[in-house]
Order: sequence, then structure tokens, then C-alpha cells
Amino acid sequence: MSLVVPVILGSVRSDRQGIKAARYIVRRLEERGHEAVLVDPLEKQLPLLDRMYKEHSAGSAPPVLEELATLYRRADGFVIVTAEYNQSVPPALKNLLDHFLEEYFWRPSTIMSYSAGRFGGVRAAVALRTILTELGMPSLPSVLAIPSIGKALSDDGEAAEPWIDKAATRFLDEFEWYATALAAKRAAEGTPY
Repeated sequence: MSLVVPVILGSVRSDRQGIKAARYIVRRLEERGHEAVLVDPLEKQLPLLDRMYKEHSAGSAPPVLEELATLYRRADGFVIVTAEYNQSVPPALKNLLDHFLEEYFWRPSTIMSYSAGRFGGVRAAVALRTILTELGMPSLPSVLAIPSIGKALSDDGEAAEPWIDKAATRFLDEFEWYATALAAKRAAEGTPY
């Protein structure tokens, strides 16, 4: 089954390394036959949250919110790519996520974290798991954590170390299982609202 998977990137810094991780996971999803769509907050330029998408009257939301709402409604699951800022998630990621709610419901999320250091952003992943679950997209158990991101992935998202590809395979196998199962359930029964 081919899945629609938004890959939500969380960093807008000028020298951000997360774009490498996002490119890597988009390519891996595409290699598996899925439609992977990069959602880059640097490109989307969302304002700081004032009104959620659902708080706009029909047809009055900014075009970027309409675009993302349409994509998210088509989604079978979400891959969230996060850095670790002060043991938590980047503000651009939190802002991007908080603009929506119902569009995430009954779709799994999985976390790819990274950092310049040895921990690979796992502390951000721990913080993010609670946020994603509260938004209605349950976070899966596995995290693909990439330490030393500057050396681990090339600028175009190629893995420099073989363990990354092996870990990504297991990570995406789990994600596909959940996304396929929930997609089948949504197709068979719909959603409560």
C-alpha cells in the first residue's frame, strides 16, 4: 500500500542540519513507493500562532494553512524531524504543529531526531512524544536518532555510516505497519468526527 506521508521539519536556522535528515527520510520513503511531502517551516513562513486553522471561517484561512490542511487530510501518517533545543523541541516545529488539530487525528506519527552531539536529539523526542499524542497523532515507540548530524549525513541526505540505513529500515517498517493498519481502519469505518 502506498502511503501519503508529510515529513514535518522543525528548524528554520540559517545553518540548519535537519534538512539533511529530512532529505534522507523523504528519499527512503519514496524508495518504498510512498508519497513523501516535505513540510519545511522555512518555506511555509507560518505566522506565530494566533488562530488555529479550524478557527478561521470557511474559505478565510491563509492559503498556506489551506494547503497544509489539504495535505494533512490526505496523510496516512507523519514523520516529524526534530532538533533538540535546550532539551526540547524547536519553536518553529511547535508553531507549525499547533496550527492544526483534527487534521492529525487517527494518523500515527514517528520521530526522527538529530543533534550535533552524541545524544541524537533524544531529549527533544521525549518532549515531542507528549505533544504529538495530545494533537491526536499517537507517537510510535521507535525513534530514529542521528547523533553528530554534521558528519552522519551528507548535504543531500546520504548516510555516511551503515548503521543509519539499517536503523531507518526498522524505523520505517514499524511506521508502515501502523500507518497501513490505521488507514485500513479509517477506510472501513471512517472517523468519529
